Amino acid sequence: MNILIVGAGSGIGTELISDLSKNSLTNLLLSYYEHPTQFSYDSVRVDASDFKDVEKFINAGLEKFDHIDAIVNLPGNLILKPAHLCSESEFYETIDINLKSSFGVIRAAGKYLKNCSIVLMSTAAATIGLANHELISSAKSGVEGLSKSAAKTYARKNIRVNTVSPGLVRTSLSKKITENPISLRASEKMHASNKIGEPKQISNMIKFLIDPENDWITGQNFIIDGGLSSTK
Repeated sequence: MNILIVGAGSGIGTELISDLSKNSLTNLLLSYYEHPTQFSYDSVRVDASDFKDVEKFINAGLEKFDHIDAIVNLPGNLILKPAHLCSESEFYETIDINLKSSFGVIRAAGKYLKNCSIVLMSTAAATIGLANHELISSAKSGVEGLSKSAAKTYARKNIRVNTVSPGLVRTSLSKKITENPISLRASEKMHASNKIGEPKQISNMIKFLIDPENDWITGQNFIIDGGLSSTK
């Protein structure tokens, strides 16, 4: 498989690359914004919120591989505060990193690709009401709507689009919570599993969705959250 990963420097991205690299038939092209990955695969600096940058990255993938089987879009941020304390710049930053990056991938894929699986990232917080999550919930709800609409629009090109919605996962984005014992324990109690997630669990779902054998799955949102959004 020929796979492009946008935002590969994330904790989930690092795990996904590690997992995919176990298959010698997998070819990867990676993009990063601030921190290059430690892997030997070719990587390109890409501003995922810039439509032209994303188009260039996808075209670079086509030049390298001739055909692209899957794209995984991983950029994300996490600003937790009530809406009345959020600045306009924080709002646009969150929209750009999460929703605009996803839209840019769909836009470029619609122009240049066919027979491809696209996975976008949402959050369990877009499914339930969590205090102080207004910024990320707004952006990720848009990602879910985008995914469903694009799945229908580009089905004629055999482009599948799905989203993965994690609960709290142990990554650099969540370290303010996970590295604070009090916050961590409170978060664990919110999940029916009584624990937070690990990047490996999210990587497993992404791998499932980009597998060509699962080509009847499109327009779906897969919540991987230890029961956070479905239990009390």
